[in-house]
Amino acid sequence: MLLNNLTFAQGNNSILQLPHEVWAERDEGWFKLPPDTKATWAAKGVQVAIDQIGNGLQVYVQSWKRPLKNIRLQWPYNTATQLCLVDHWERTYGDIGWLQPKYDKKMPWYFIAHNNESAHCFGVKTGANTICHWLINNSNIELVMDTRCGGGGVVLGHRHLHAADIVTTKNAEGENLFATAQRFCKLMCDKPVLPKQPVYGINDWYFAYGNNSYDLIVEHTKLMADLVTNHDNKPFSVIDAGWAEYSPYFPGDGGWQEDFSKPNDKFKDMHKMADAIKNLGMRPGLWTRALCGKHDEPQSHCLPAIPGRDNPKMPVLDPSIEDNIARVKHDISLYKQWGYHLVKHDYSTYDILGKWGFQMTDDITTPGWNFNDKTKTTAEITLNLYQAIREAAGDMNIIGCNTFSHLSAGLFEMNRIGDDTSGKEWARTRKMGVNTMGFRLPQHNHFYAVDGDCVGLTKDVAWSKNKQWMQLLAESSAPLFISAQPDALGAEQKEFIKQSFANAAKQQPVGEPLDWLTNQFPAKWKLNGREVNFDWS
Repeated sequence: MLLNNLTFAQGNNSILQLPHEVWAERDEGWFKLPPDTKATWAAKGVQVAIDQIGNGLQVYVQSWKRPLKNIRLQWPYNTATQLCLVDHWERTYGDIGWLQPKYDKKMPWYFIAHNNESAHCFGVKTGANTICHWLINNSNIELVMDTRCGGGGVVLGHRHLHAADIVTTKNAEGENLFATAQRFCKLMCDKPVLPKQPVYGINDWYFAYGNNSYDLIVEHTKLMADLVTNHDNKPFSVIDAGWAEYSPYFPGDGGWQEDFSKPNDKFKDMHKMADAIKNLGMRPGLWTRALCGKHDEPQSHCLPAIPGRDNPKMPVLDPSIEDNIARVKHDISLYKQWGYHLVKHDYSTYDILGKWGFQMTDDITTPGWNFNDKTKTTAEITLNLYQAIREAAGDMNIIGCNTFSHLSAGLFEMNRIGDDTSGKEWARTRKMGVNTMGFRLPQHNHFYAVDGDCVGLTKDVAWSKNKQWMQLLAESSAPLFISAQPDALGAEQKEFIKQSFANAAKQQPVGEPLDWLTNQFPAKWKLNGREVNFDWS
């Protein structure tokens, strides 16, 4: 790999100097910003200033006259044959690995370029105020910082926007590739918020699929609590979707939830439900969808209709409106008052932008719409929502699911790193679970605890496969959650769950995929100092 204008600073392994070119985008299109001083670029009422701090570059943006859509930084970059590991905007979808780079394909947040001799890491720090992606082609490397407010430009006025902090590194002498990736993730996130103890437990989704109830949760919790041996670190029993009034997973008036502080008739009293779980020896957890409006919500409270967000009976609250943030905080605080120790909040990325991560190819959202508050970027508005959830949760553990990964880090103890696994088909668990664990484990305990999703232990999935998936989760140091269909549990399954719970309850070294350079579904792993081979076929 040949790098032009990229230096390897002594000591901190930093790579990038100041950019070769700086561009800005407004409604009329892209335009180049000429150098104003040594570290500032300005034209047409837009200024970009970059400070070199330690091993990073801090980027600040102003746009006095008109709404600003994007800022693009460019460095000369000539590549030899290499493989790249790229991240996702939010969850992965069974599609990451060490792959040949695709020129002009967006690489969200960070990427690692590797050849036989070296590894070079390029990224932005977590908690950025813009949605960032990287691009490479035959001659350049680019960082694009999306400053938009929804699908239109942000109106900054005279505000200085701290857009992002760029961090880079290369592999140290004698350091293997997995260790380089771990160290780079630590560079990107200075202060992760992590669980006080390893997290494990149960979740009803992958056998109930929303058809849950008070009685089912009690039955599931009691059955699995009998398999717990470490009572100094009690497991969680997480109630997934299906408990709230007007749940979309159940027939009713066809509308959205009335609100997430009103349980349906199958649960009635969520405080009583939490107490029942505690009395059975587990810690209660609860799923929620933070931005659901009432089915008759005034349009003034809601985000505008766009594809993916255009069902009038399913309104989405606008998180740029402070009254909506107060509603979210009320709900999260209420779960804590009910006695829950964990909250899993879901769908925020989809609800805000109207797209799943795998659909965010040409654009992360539909162009042409704005939040109610046009003075903040999408990243700032999303961060404010996530910070509100964090504040309201207090000492409750938080799992982000379908959340922006880079905006979740440093706020939530856990993050669902892949799309849903399955209690119905093994191929989906292999694709969404094994793949994401193989290539996002470097983030574990550096961004948050990585949640690879559940073991859907049902009669529809071969036990020989689920047993291996359970072992990987239980011995990798990552959280372990099991959805166990009661009549799928025999003596062998119960004994293995008991051992898996015991392993997951204690501190362990992070699992390392040993064949990740050549296998998109790593089958050779280093777990607790020994090599373990899996058959995912």
